[in-house]
Amino acid sequence: MDDQIRFVYIYKFKDGSTKHFDLRLDSSNLRLIAKRPENLPLWALLSFNKCAICPLSEKDHTYCPVAANLSGIVEQFKNFLSHERVSVTVACEERFYGKETTVQGGLSPLLGIIMTTSGCPVMEQLKPMVRFHLPFASLDETIFRGVSMYLVAQYFRNQDGKDAQWSLDDLQKIYAEVGKVNRDFANRMRAAARKDANVNALVNLDVFASMMTLGAEDTLKRLKPYFSALLEKE
Repeated sequence: MDDQIRFVYIYKFKDGSTKHFDLRLDSSNLRLIAKRPENLPLWALLSFNKCAICPLSEKDHTYCPVAANLSGIVEQFKNFLSHERVSVTVACEERFYGKETTVQGGLSPLLGIIMTTSGCPVMEQLKPMVRFHLPFASLDETIFRGVSMYLVAQYFRNQDGKDAQWSLDDLQKIYAEVGKVNRDFANRMRAAARKDANVNALVNLDVFASMMTLGAEDTLKRLKPYFSALLEKE
């Protein structure tokens, strides 16, 4: 098995220009393997608009790990408007994905990978979803993947002799924390961009986090009939 997992994002704009981002993750722990810019911007300092629930110490971390890894991407998109159109191709080992979308819609899944794999203790709770990354996912797909991830974690806890929680209460708490980070991090990003593509790409992620806390139960009720063959077994 390869020691790295790779996602390549390619953005092609109406004027023919392109942007390439080649993300590499350590396959043993899904940690982002990234070379940070030598001169990180002031907005990447951990103390700059620090998230209210951030557990990291400024004594041990000069920079916010997410901001440090995102700074190069934010710089490249700082002059783009959210609604500008772009063609996005995503390549991974198993397949290709493609979509004609807005800049904010195409940027959101890229931000999602980096935010969950950079070492933020809050965002890392969603890191397992990156292994089965699904760009441009619908709300139903996101809820299904999030719930599945959470229940697999409970299975592992049970196997390890730890308490397992089979209700979704803790999952909703996780997404509530993620939502707080998304909103606070948006304040950090506003200092870095002249236009709104970066911030609104993050807002897209926050909408999904909010819907996970508000709509997961209703979505699962709607999906329940699909499981009839499994549910009716004696």
